[in-house]
Amino acid sequence: MNRLKSLLLTAILFNFLIFTGCNSLKKMVKMAEEQNLTVEPSPLELQGSTVSFTMSAKLPLKMLKKDKIYTLNTFYQYGDERVDVGSVEFRAADFPNGAEQEPEQSQEFSFDYTGEAMDNGMLMVQGVASDPNSDKTAETPEMQVAEGLIVTQKLVEAPRYVSYGNHGYNNQEELIPTNVNFFFPQGSSALRRSEIRSDRGDRFSNFVAEKNVTRSVTITGTHSPEGTERVNANLSEDRAGRIEEYYREQMDKYDYQGAADSIEFILKPVVEDWGQFRDSLQNYDGISASEKDEYNNIINGSGSFEEKEDQLHQLPTYRQVFADIYPKLRTAQTNILTVKEKKTDSQIATFAKQIYEGTFGSDSLSSEEMLYSATLTPSLDEKQSIYESAVENYDSWAARNNLGAVYIAQAMEASESEMGDMLDKAITNLEQSVQMEDNAEAHANMAIVYALRGDTERAKQEIDQANGMQPSEQDARAGMNGVRGAIQIMNGEYQEAVSALSNASEAAENSFNLGLAQVLTDNYENAITSFEEALSMESGMAKAHYGVAVANAYLQNESGMTEALSAAVQADPSLREYALNDLVFTNYKESEAFRSALQ
Repeated sequence: MNRLKSLLLTAILFNFLIFTGCNSLKKMVKMAEEQNLTVEPSPLELQGSTVSFTMSAKLPLKMLKKDKIYTLNTFYQYGDERVDVGSVEFRAADFPNGAEQEPEQSQEFSFDYTGEAMDNGMLMVQGVASDPNSDKTAETPEMQVAEGLIVTQKLVEAPRYVSYGNHGYNNQEELIPTNVNFFFPQGSSALRRSEIRSDRGDRFSNFVAEKNVTRSVTITGTHSPEGTERVNANLSEDRAGRIEEYYREQMDKYDYQGAADSIEFILKPVVEDWGQFRDSLQNYDGISASEKDEYNNIINGSGSFEEKEDQLHQLPTYRQVFADIYPKLRTAQTNILTVKEKKTDSQIATFAKQIYEGTFGSDSLSSEEMLYSATLTPSLDEKQSIYESAVENYDSWAARNNLGAVYIAQAMEASESEMGDMLDKAITNLEQSVQMEDNAEAHANMAIVYALRGDTERAKQEIDQANGMQPSEQDARAGMNGVRGAIQIMNGEYQEAVSALSNASEAAENSFNLGLAQVLTDNYENAITSFEEALSMESGMAKAHYGVAVANAYLQNESGMTEALSAAVQADPSLREYALNDLVFTNYKESEAFRSALQ
């Protein structure tokens, strides 16, 4: 009997505890109506390939009951899809002062962005009160705590710059130096017949006979430092003048006609200068190093040229040096600059076309000339043919890269169905280019391909690798910075994008992307300036007008916003629907001015 009574009391107590526990959970759920939930940012914003936010929760006093847990389960709802984001958990034991101080927590969350279907959704929360001892729970209704998504980042202009490797051809005038030295007797400026008939004289005569296009002839007359030469101060000038006279005689002989008048003769007499003597002495092996020092000590010491020359006479080795070195100092050194013979641009373009059409042999152009010929035509199809011929006949990293670059440029102008095939061809050639020689251009071009394919992480890897290398073209770095900045925006690296795009080449898409990065870093005034710079380069750029509208919306400048928005919609009517769904304009959706701007 006592045992039965004991069991009955236990059951009553158990049921009482369950009822009490359930009642406590219901009270918690009821009090949760007064909870304070905030989300930052709100609306939610896309950043790179993720959506990140911070949720802060503050519960009412006395809401948490002993040994109970209250959990805020967070999820993103769009259409029929739901993404569980995470939860914030409040345990009564962690907030012993919950009766006097409101329990609160903040937690950071993020979820992956999987496509534009997510653009119109809601961040939802459901509170769950639970008793871990009985596994009983009570739930609050699901409630919206933020709207999503602001996707301003997606306005980024895809990079249009493709990197071509240096063709290696110099289409500018090049001057080729030819040097001939004539030697004179001691104390004389007479050009001896033996000099004219020497190998040097024959080479000089043959050179003049070829009638090379000559820009200048520089003749440096010198003398050796012995006394008889010092007496004649005009000796060096006379020697230079004699060679000019002889040069003109030869031009008359070979009938240069008026061509001689276009040649600049520059005479440089060198008087009382120890430079050539010092150089000749250094390379002379007829005396010892210590004996050379004796000469250097004199010519580097104090005194006039004549005094130093007199001191040299006293040296034991003077006669030997006089015989071996001095005759070589009595010269007229002739430096002739002639124009390198080159094909004209029209000749190069014609040969290139004949090569890729198969009507002429590839040996009519060098590899450098072939690559250069592609720069002479604006046609991407002709560039493709030229670079394909360059790959076939010469093959080089530059030819492979440049062919890949053309495929990318063609893909940007192609239909969606054709783009994939062109990008595949581009990647094949760019990878082969890197295998032949690791180069910045190919990595930068591969970054564009991956960006166009939506693989922004791989695009980032490639452009970072290109950034660490030196491109072959001097101005390529600025172009690559435009590519880099666009990819950084795609990856949510907005501040880095501002830096890269501030040093990018002058182009409408780069100025627009700079403005976009500035909006995304809350630098609205500068963003407007950048968008306006883009419009100055491309007046019909609808997205630049739209960017001005977005920046003004953040600045709460309604008139500036509506004026820019109207211009954007006029330039591109598809932006009307985009603006209606853009949460940037949430505060203006009911404004008459906003609706009028979209008409």
